[in-house]
Formats: sequence, C-alpha cells, structure tokens
Amino acid sequence: MRRLRGPAAVLATALLLTGCAQSVDPIERLGKKAAEGVRPHRTAPGRAYRAWGLARPLARSPVPPARPPADRPAAHGLPPVLDHVPTRDPVVFLTYDDGSDRDPRFVDMVRDLRLPVTLFLTDSVAAPAYGHFARLRALGAGIENHTVDHRAPAGLPYAGQRAGICGQQDRLRARLGVRPRLFRPPYGSYDRTTRRAAAGCGISALVLWRAALTPAGLAYTHGPHRLRPGDIILVGPDETPGPPLRERTVRVLREVQGEGMTVGRLEDYVG
Repeated sequence: MRRLRGPAAVLATALLLTGCAQSVDPIERLGKKAAEGVRPHRTAPGRAYRAWGLARPLARSPVPPARPPADRPAAHGLPPVLDHVPTRDPVVFLTYDDGSDRDPRFVDMVRDLRLPVTLFLTDSVAAPAYGHFARLRALGAGIENHTVDHRAPAGLPYAGQRAGICGQQDRLRARLGVRPRLFRPPYGSYDRTTRRAAAGCGISALVLWRAALTPAGLAYTHGPHRLRPGDIILVGPDETPGPPLRERTVRVLREVQGEGMTVGRLEDYVG
C-alpha cells in the first residue's frame, strides 16, 4: 500500500480512528435488488488463496458458540457498546462502513475465500449500489445499520436519533430484505440517547472497533498494539487514491494470519 506522509497521513489515521469519512449525497435511489441467481462459489476455500495474495489458506473459523458471548444486554436494558468480543476463539471480525467502496473484485474475494464480513451501510451513500450489496449478502455478508444520512448521533434529540436509525432499518428491509440487529454510530459518536433510540429500533448492540486500518497499518484505539482474539477491525473507506478494497483487506488478512488467527462471522458472536 502506498504510504502517505505528513499531514495527509495524520488526517487519514484520524478519520479511521474516529469513524468513517463524511458521506456523500445519493445520486439516485435504485429499486430493490433481489439476489436470485447468486450462489456461493464451489471452489474449496484453500485453492484460491494464492490468487488473492495470501501465503497460505485462511483457516476455517471455529464452530460458533450456541449462545453468542456478547448476547447480554447492558444495565437498564440498553444495548451494549462493543469494540471487542469476549471470546477465546482465535478469531477477529472484519467490518466495513458506509457503502462507498464498491470494488467488484471484492465480491469475488468474499466468494473465493468464503470470507465472513459485516457491512454497516448508510443509505445516503449505499443507495445507488444496493445491487452490489445484495450480491455480497447472497454470499453470506452481514448487512447492518449505519444510519440513513451519516450524521454524528451524540447530542441530537431522541426523535432525530431514532429517525436516523429506524429509518435505515426500514430502508434496508425494503431494499435488501434484512432488518439489522447491530448498529454502528457514524464516527463512533453516541450517547445514552443513542442507545435508547437504537433499542427502540430493534438494535441489540452498538458495534465500534478496537483496530482500524490506516495507510500506515493497523492502529488501535486502546490496549495492546497487536491483534487479540475477539477484536473488531474497521477496514474503513479509503479517502486517498490508494489500493482497492480487496488489496486493503488482504493486508489485514496477512496480519491476522501472522497472529495465528482467522476471521469469524460477527453475527455469530454478537446478538
């Protein structure tokens, strides 16, 4: 990956550590895209790893727990806020925000490697390409909530926060046939009102991240500067003319393998 230097690198790192970049206005709403005819690739997961730049196959994730370890409400019935899943399984979780990255070869990568990924979509960004995300969903990708318009929730009144979250629940149900249980607040911005509004929209957990990919590599919000089992990783939108999404994902996968871990499906471990 081409490295940025000076102020540009600092800005890119700050954007990832505080959440995804500012959303863009929608071009045009697409009609509902069904996933008929899209089936998982039949190639064994170990046969395509070299083509995607990995030195060895990505290990299969363990059998998920019968009860997700993070499936417990916080105090007063509000959804918990997580950046890490309490598990001893050697897994981490790959998450992607907004819906601005629409690398068609990323779909091929998810199919060939049978890669578990979770997409937190914002309608004002993702709407022109819901067909792209329908294809990823058909391959097993998790589709989750990132608000309708990407406004930072903290400090907004309850009605406004509820409209942003519930509105996206309705959009994703209409366009992709899903009603998410997970919510990522834009920029990682939330308050108690956010949690109340999310609960009222059927959300079971707010999902942040402990590690984020930056032009300089993985950066950590707190704790050890290395991956640990259960870490939630943000592979954020690229604000530079850098490598496509598939190449940035491979960079993370190499680090995951270097730590002796693999990728798990977030929805199997959280609510």
